[in-house]
Amino acid sequence: MAVDSRIGGAPRTVSADRPIDLAHTLAPLRRGSGDPCHKSTADGAHWRASRMASGPVTYRLVQEGPRAIGARAWGPGAAEFLDGLPGLLCVDEDLDGFAPDHPKIAEAHRRHPGLRMLRTGLVFEALVPAVLEQRVHTISARASWRGLVWRFGEPAPGPTPVPMRVPPDADTWRHIPSWVYHRANVDPQRSRTIVLAARMADKLEQAATMTPADAVRRLCAVPGIGIWTAAEIAQRALGDPDALSVGDFHLAAIVGWTLLGRPIDDDEMVEYLEPLRPHRYRAIRLLEIAGFAHKPKFGPRTPLVDHSRI
Repeated sequence: MAVDSRIGGAPRTVSADRPIDLAHTLAPLRRGSGDPCHKSTADGAHWRASRMASGPVTYRLVQEGPRAIGARAWGPGAAEFLDGLPGLLCVDEDLDGFAPDHPKIAEAHRRHPGLRMLRTGLVFEALVPAVLEQRVHTISARASWRGLVWRFGEPAPGPTPVPMRVPPDADTWRHIPSWVYHRANVDPQRSRTIVLAARMADKLEQAATMTPADAVRRLCAVPGIGIWTAAEIAQRALGDPDALSVGDFHLAAIVGWTLLGRPIDDDEMVEYLEPLRPHRYRAIRLLEIAGFAHKPKFGPRTPLVDHSRI
C-alpha cells in the first residue's frame, strides 16, 4: 500500500531480502486496543507514539509490498527513529539456523515467513508495561497503563488519526506519587519496581548494546525484575528471538498442549524447547499467529483484583 501523499512527515521506505509482515511483527508493542501509544487504522496503517533519545516521535508504518515498509515520522525524534527503522524491524536477522522439527512450528513458519522480531532499542519504554503485567490479569495491567499514560504522558506530535500520547519519560515515572499508582490499581511492589528502574534508567538503556545474557543480568539487577520480565523486555526492545517468558502463568501449559497434547511445567518446557535455541521465542510467536497455540479451559477465569480498594 502506498502512503497517502496528503500526509506529511519525513518519509522513508525500508526494503528487505525476505518478506516483512508488518502487522504481526508490530503486534507485541500494542498493549490492548485502547493503548494511547498505538493505533491501527482502516487503511492498514500502524501509528505509534514513542520517546527516542532525541525526543518524542509519532510514526506511521504501512505495508508497501511483501518486502517493503513505508514510514513517515513527526516530532523531534523523527530522524532518529527513521534512521533506526531497519533495526526496529530486524531486517538483518539471520534465520539460517532455524529449521524446526515439530510439524506445527514448521508449518507456522511456512505460512508466516514475514514474521520479524522487534528491536526498538528503548529498554525503559518496554520495561514499564512489562512490570505492570507482573502477576495480574492482562486486562487490569492494560487499564493501569492506559490511565497512567493518559495522565502523565504528553500529546503525540504530528497528525495522529485520534488523540495519542507519548509515554512518560523515566523521570516522570519516578516521581509519580505512590497513592497515584495505588489509584491506578498498581500494587506497591510493582510501583516500587518502576520507581527503582526509573532511577537506573540510563544504565538499563545500555542493555540494548549488550549480549542477550549480559542484558538479562543488567535488567535483573533491579529488585522486582526477574527472568520473565527481562524476557518480555528483550522481546520488544532487544530483538532477542530466544527470549522465552519462563514463569508465565499460561505459557508452559500452552506449549505442552499445543506441541505434546498434555500440560507441562516450566522446567519441562525449557527442556523440550532447548533444540530450538536461539529461536525459542520466535517459535512461540509463530504458533500464536498461526492460530495453533491453545490450551483447554477447565474452569472460570480467576477474578480480577482491584488493588486500589485494598
